[in-house]
Amino acid sequence: MPVIHAVYENGVFRPTEPVDLPESSKVEVELRILTPSSGEKHLDAIYELLGARFESGDSEVAARHDEHQP
Repeated sequence: MPVIHAVYENGVFRPTEPVDLPESSKVEVELRILTPSSGEKHLDAIYELLGARFESGDSEVAARHDEHQP
């Protein structure tokens, strides 16, 4: 049987990809906690930076929105 990756959320294991099993199949689960790779940690830092708000000093940014449209 292949390895199924899942995330534990709100008391339930949620597979991270489709699982090819018949409905109501009984399975045995062996848990191994996976630590994020350094690449995933790096992406978290990038998403945090992209999600931050920055003050450009230009108060007319919204008014100039169409200048950047093709």
